Amino acid sequence: MVASPHPPMPRFPPDFLWGVSTSAHQIEGAADLREPSVWDTFTAEPGRVRDGSTAAVACDHYHRRGEDVALLAGLGVDAYRFSVSWPRVLRGGLDFYDALVDELCAAGVRPVPTLFHWDLPEGFDWLERDTAHRFAEYVERVAERLGDRVAKWITLNEPAEHTLLGHALGTHAPGRRLLFDALPVAHHQLLAHGLAVRALRATGATDVGIANSHGPAWAASAEDADVTAADFYDVLLNRLFAEPVLLGEYPAGLGELMPGDVGADLKVIAEPVDWYGINYYAPTLVGAPQGTEIDFGGVRMPAELPFSVRRIEGVPTTDFGWPVVPEALTELLTAFRDRYGDRLPPIVITENGCSYQGVDDQARIAFHDAHLRALHAALAAGVAVHGYFVWSLLDNFEWAEGYTQRFGLVHVDFETLTRTPKASYRWFRELLREQR
Repeated sequence: MVASPHPPMPRFPPDFLWGVSTSAHQIEGAADLREPSVWDTFTAEPGRVRDGSTAAVACDHYHRRGEDVALLAGLGVDAYRFSVSWPRVLRGGLDFYDALVDELCAAGVRPVPTLFHWDLPEGFDWLERDTAHRFAEYVERVAERLGDRVAKWITLNEPAEHTLLGHALGTHAPGRRLLFDALPVAHHQLLAHGLAVRALRATGATDVGIANSHGPAWAASAEDADVTAADFYDVLLNRLFAEPVLLGEYPAGLGELMPGDVGADLKVIAEPVDWYGINYYAPTLVGAPQGTEIDFGGVRMPAELPFSVRRIEGVPTTDFGWPVVPEALTELLTAFRDRYGDRLPPIVITENGCSYQGVDDQARIAFHDAHLRALHAALAAGVAVHGYFVWSLLDNFEWAEGYTQRFGLVHVDFETLTRTPKASYRWFRELLREQR
């Protein structure tokens, strides 16, 4: 048993869903057994990834699937959120996911597939409307194969970050720097979500959601310019991706910037979901533009943006430099409840995690302990939250940061691929035992 310096965790509801998350491109490896993705093209370009690495091998989960399922079973989670690689399915790779789902079910772990987690097949383009329809065809194919054993589905992961980092700022694949000309990417991903919901329903799915990233946008001061900038940031990163799904409308002024018959598309985008996934990491401090380009957490923020992101002082940070503000999770969840009311279905925290080095990762334990208490406070305030997924099971390929950041409950030696459960793995296992 892991000795804990923390007081006992409050009790969560008996049907609360406990899980961990990963994504295909970040852990699978076996790049030779799938079609290339935009991330393969991106990481092949010098200077794109901090340590010059690629995900060609990553954690080699493709060949070590059984070992990783055993880690899940040993952890005692209810569910495992993984993603299906669209490029692998294009190469005829559904057998891998079929076997993974079988092994998860045999281990008593509920499979929760995410159907798009940023690894767009090379040759596809979210600037093109047709990509949304091709995505729906792929979703139907996956659901027909796995739907007899999979109940809970996630359509997209973090379309906000894929739009902003991949297409507006150019720091993620496909590396475009379009700024506000990237808005069609957001619209086509949201359309893909709606079409995917319809495709899943057609195969009998009754437990469908999306994993959107959200966090409070705090104004740097009470000055009008800072408040206006923070409100705009909130629209761009939160409301732009929540309101089409939940309300069937874009925030004022954005709908007319989107391509196509937006009114008809919104009817598709707003296909009812059974729950709403939130990936939460930190709040953002936002102020008026400062007139210079800055590097913020590895992301270049251009001077021409109508806001600037500032550092939150006086709080601890992760090894990634991200602020640790657990109470902002309570703020976020109660704000969503207040803003969307009965249009908001039950929430699932589909990602929450932190980057820290080392196997005796007490800082990660403190992070999750504090965030779970903040989540419980939201439950006590009447917010319907039905589950919590830790990011991540394994240390992995952290996108443009390569292998420099470690988010896993399990340490991975990227030379030998040896898995070593961390102190946080043992802590989470004990927490789950106490909650049952």
